[in-house]
Amino acid sequence: MKSQLERIELREIELPLKSPFETSFGRTTRRRILIVRVFDKDGASGYGECVAAENPFYNHETIDTAWLMTTKYIAPLLAAARVENAAQVSEALAQIRENRMAKAGVEAAIWDLEAKTLQTPLWKQIGGTREEINCGVSVGLQDTTEALLDKITREIESGYQRIKIKIKPKKDVQLVEAVRKQFPSITLSVDANSAYQIETDTSVLKRLDDYNLVMIEQPLAPGDIVDHAKLQRELKTPICLDESIVSLTNARHAHELDACRIINIKLGRVGGYVEAKAIQSFAQEHDLPVWCGGMLEAGIGRAHNIALSTLPGFTLPGDVSASERYWEEDIIEPPVTVSRKGTIKAPIGHGIGYEVNEARIEAVTVKRETVRLE
Repeated sequence: MKSQLERIELREIELPLKSPFETSFGRTTRRRILIVRVFDKDGASGYGECVAAENPFYNHETIDTAWLMTTKYIAPLLAAARVENAAQVSEALAQIRENRMAKAGVEAAIWDLEAKTLQTPLWKQIGGTREEINCGVSVGLQDTTEALLDKITREIESGYQRIKIKIKPKKDVQLVEAVRKQFPSITLSVDANSAYQIETDTSVLKRLDDYNLVMIEQPLAPGDIVDHAKLQRELKTPICLDESIVSLTNARHAHELDACRIINIKLGRVGGYVEAKAIQSFAQEHDLPVWCGGMLEAGIGRAHNIALSTLPGFTLPGDVSASERYWEEDIIEPPVTVSRKGTIKAPIGHGIGYEVNEARIEAVTVKRETVRLE
């Protein structure tokens, strides 16, 4: 960046989901979302979106802790570091342990600002190579099997290349069996969000080997790489780790122990682009497929996920789906759309490549704060 950062503007917005989204750890009907906007001294700005949820059920962070971390710690450290480019932000914030979603929201905004300043698309600025990304979709737990099958039918008709369904104990094998019976040839995976235990559930998870799944995502506890390695030895189906991989070190340990054969990279979970690229590079060197997961992002976060998905090594369809699946009206223009063949074209505009609808953000803002970096 040619000019110095001047301030960070935080806004909490609230958006109702078009329909509830249920996982093994809860049901979401609306999203409180932290929007981060950074300004330089020339008045240019960039946008990021912190993906921390309302409750500490996916990980320890929440929107409220991320807000506090940004104002009390991230902003002062950035002011002291006087970073000259976006790649330096991760190191400038390294003193802060964990709190990766808070750091990622700010780092993403600075990457957007830098790409806009350089008048280049963000995906090219981070080293992306794909002009079009392949898209899958994540389908939450439904009230009935029939409702699940109906929803999957609609997603297939929309063109999505991979269907992922959420599972939890007592809602697993029977659901997968029903899906496979109706859709024998689709690319199918399951996501447990850490709902199982190796001591009691290995036999159930082994039964999933019969259904030709691309992966079983995060079956066991988030920090437990050792038990995932034990479980992977019992399974034919590849394990994909999500919550367990928050850093390059985790990815290296998981690979060395053969705890997984696929990695889900989420920008917020790993702390931003620098760490995400380090994990992607390691995975590519060791023939580990990676893909981009989703966190019910609004348009700004979704645009950053598109950029991330253009990096080399993102060979599997990610959870980057259309805005209309979640929101009556998104906060970017145009909204993210998916082609009939299940792809999204990388935008050609500068920065994230989408126009932020500031009037829409203003209309749904419930809280705001500005922190000066001086």
